[in-house]
Amino acid sequence: MTAASTAENGIPSSDVLAAIDMGSNSFHMVVARLVHGEIRTLEKMGEKVQLGAGLDQFNRLTDEAQERALACLSRFAQRLNGMPLEAVQIVGTNALRVARNASEFMARAEEVLGYPVEIIAGREEARLIYLGVSHTLSDDIGRRLVIDIGGGSTEFIIGQRFEPQVLESLHMGCVSFRNCYFPDGKITRRQMDKAITHAEQELLNIRQHYRSVGWQSAVGSSGSIKAIASVLASLKITDGTITLQGMQELRKRLVDMGKIEKLGELGVRSDRQSIFPAGFAILMGAFQSLGIQEMDFADGALREGLLYDIAGRIRHEDVRERTIFALQERYHVDQEHGAAVEATAVAAWQQVADAWGLRTVSDEEVLRWACRLHEIGLTISHSQYHKHGAYLLRYSDLPGFSQQFQRDLATLVRGHRRKFSAAIFDGADPEDKTRLRYLCVLLRLAVLIQHPRNMELPPDFNLQAQNRKLTVAFSEGWLDDRPLTLADLENEREYLAKQDIELEIVGV
Repeated sequence: MTAASTAENGIPSSDVLAAIDMGSNSFHMVVARLVHGEIRTLEKMGEKVQLGAGLDQFNRLTDEAQERALACLSRFAQRLNGMPLEAVQIVGTNALRVARNASEFMARAEEVLGYPVEIIAGREEARLIYLGVSHTLSDDIGRRLVIDIGGGSTEFIIGQRFEPQVLESLHMGCVSFRNCYFPDGKITRRQMDKAITHAEQELLNIRQHYRSVGWQSAVGSSGSIKAIASVLASLKITDGTITLQGMQELRKRLVDMGKIEKLGELGVRSDRQSIFPAGFAILMGAFQSLGIQEMDFADGALREGLLYDIAGRIRHEDVRERTIFALQERYHVDQEHGAAVEATAVAAWQQVADAWGLRTVSDEEVLRWACRLHEIGLTISHSQYHKHGAYLLRYSDLPGFSQQFQRDLATLVRGHRRKFSAAIFDGADPEDKTRLRYLCVLLRLAVLIQHPRNMELPPDFNLQAQNRKLTVAFSEGWLDDRPLTLADLENEREYLAKQDIELEIVGV
């Protein structure tokens, strides 16, 4: 049995999933087994890395912060050893969203882990948090509000059963609030009031909408809310339920204590004491702004949501497919034409994938979805529609997609027609540029072949690829009957030459 087909403890890796959440405060890993569609946790690991605290004045991760993070990831990596690529998801959140040198750190992290690392947008983080929380609660009827306080951001979600309905991620977290309001370890009434007011100000933009939608129950996840529930229970203020009255009582006690180092008397762990008042202030602001009276704690969080997301893809219940279809519907994309372009592009990809090093699942996925959405920009204007489409895909909230994947998708759509310049690939990671360039060539070829829009099946063509040369051969007489396609291909030959790619057309 090969290393890639088995995980530790003799468990077949096809049954084992793993997720790593590289948060702004803590890194967490969970390993679980998928049994009849259900997640059964095998192991959990977590470390306080405080990546967010390692951002300097220029929003760059310091060398010390990176070394802390990589040391933690090296310990996680041993547990991942041998697991298949599709069974592992590793994501970064707010600290990596804002870090100017995130790509540099991610390259080092991928080298340590041996698996790809992705940065997810705030609303995608919120979706995954809700997915994790909803699977750890009873399947109650009615809407629920879920709040997750992280190191650099706080997510607010209203959903019903397993479906989130309203998602938001606000740029406030227990690490950033600690640095701003409790940097010296003192808990004064003035600083606590300022922190709570700041949280309420951040909530002003969503307050009216969330209160109008409403919910029947409120649930909190994350370490900050768990610690608050634990303190309320240990002080016998409540039974562990977080209530507005209990929060008001705890607020008085925190101010009376006055110092962070005294929080151990309340049962707060030493590694959480410095951020406890900040997390409390954010939750108190949420209670007061949104009118929350009572909240329960749930164990599920982002990492569990990642596991269920992986499981959905394995069961062909990929939320990304739903997202692509929703985009097609919303922007009135010609789905029949998109399917014809997709079939043609995939037929081409299958012939050159090995020669051009495009054999990964991700390569096929981004090519397929770019084919389906290449005309999405037409909803704005026919002029420069490839640029409009790229903008929509780059900056929309797309459930299920990481920021890197959205960027790759936008790059392909941006480059599917007209000039084929190096500027199309600006912003892409240097090691991805060649891959994206080749995928773009395949999309452009498929679009040209399907230009007449007669929805015919992909023609009988043969592709041969070398490093920077592509030979496309059509059956005898096929191009003779299609002078428009021949003219398009001849123009394309000139476009590709600008990127030092030679296109040879056989069958003319």
